[in-house]
Amino acid sequence: QATTTLVLLLSMLHVAAGGKLLVVPVDGSHWLSMREVLDSLKLKGHEIVVVAPEVNLYIKPTKSFVMKTYPVPFTQEELEQMFWRTTQNVFEEGSLLERILKTYEGAKNASVMFLSACSHLLQNNELVRYLEEYKFEAVFTDPMLPCGQILAEHLSVPSIAFLQQMPCSLELKATQCPSPPSYVPRTFTDLTDRMDFLQRVKNLVFGFSNYFLCNFLYQPYAKLASEFLHREVTVMDLLSQTSIWLTKQDFSLHYPRPLMPNMVFIGGVNCAQKKLSQ
Repeated sequence: QATTTLVLLLSMLHVAAGGKLLVVPVDGSHWLSMREVLDSLKLKGHEIVVVAPEVNLYIKPTKSFVMKTYPVPFTQEELEQMFWRTTQNVFEEGSLLERILKTYEGAKNASVMFLSACSHLLQNNELVRYLEEYKFEAVFTDPMLPCGQILAEHLSVPSIAFLQQMPCSLELKATQCPSPPSYVPRTFTDLTDRMDFLQRVKNLVFGFSNYFLCNFLYQPYAKLASEFLHREVTVMDLLSQTSIWLTKQDFSLHYPRPLMPNMVFIGGVNCAQKKLSQ
């Protein structure tokens, strides 16, 4: 009986063994919380490879993962200046229209640099060949930039999204998640989940305006993905293939709204892991 049990346990070792995970992050604060998740995954025995541009802010090698970098056509100074301008826009006050225009301008500038980084990753034949040969089992990515989804589609593996929220609520469209404008406030509207009729109209109109912003920001990725995959695809096609959406939100800080079965709230990941003084 003991021998039979031992044989059964040994036969299950391949199930318990860690998997091979490809990570395609977004620099800045997005990466800082993702890095803590990778530390935990490493302790569970997973093999982790992180792909990042040579020029970055915080994505540095650690013992938790193997890091693969690729050259990009911008400098460290240009990257830091872009991030500084973007963060300044977030904290500036003004009317709804002023904030929309500033957000649009900042997103346009950042998008050019991030699109360039994604393009140089996909055009790096040596690195792409390495990723193909590694036989990854999943891609862990921040969908703010759909470069990870493009690679997941190319490698024919599932993708796991790790995010706060996407511009224009694209994650809701990708998962076909209901988002009623009657009680789900759109970003930047300063509305709550309790709105009168005029506020609901404002919420609805603002949702339409978001569509044009995101079409401008993400259309270049659709063209890039179509060229790389050798078939016509849209960004929504790529995002809709995401297996799990790990969302850094929770209902203690955010208004209640519908969720789909593959959307998981993990709001505690945002909290600083340190002791507070008395």
